[in-house]
Amino acid sequence: MSSERRKRNCYFCKNDIDKIDYKETGLLKKFTTPSGKLLPSRITKVCPKHQRKLTRAVKRAREIALLPFVETTYW
Repeated sequence: MSSERRKRNCYFCKNDIDKIDYKETGLLKKFTTPSGKLLPSRITKVCPKHQRKLTRAVKRAREIALLPFVETTYW
């Protein structure tokens, strides 16, 4: 096994997005499951710095009701 680390392709690093705004619900929904949970960084390939900012933004958006805490499905 080589000592080189696998390079991650963070969406925010690639697109030079430094500030993740809680009001951009379309962007935040890309990183959540259909039920409303936040996806882990190993799935979304977001770097740790931006994952923390993303988590903060999603939590803020939930608090002011821009995003739901949980999406329920009815049969």
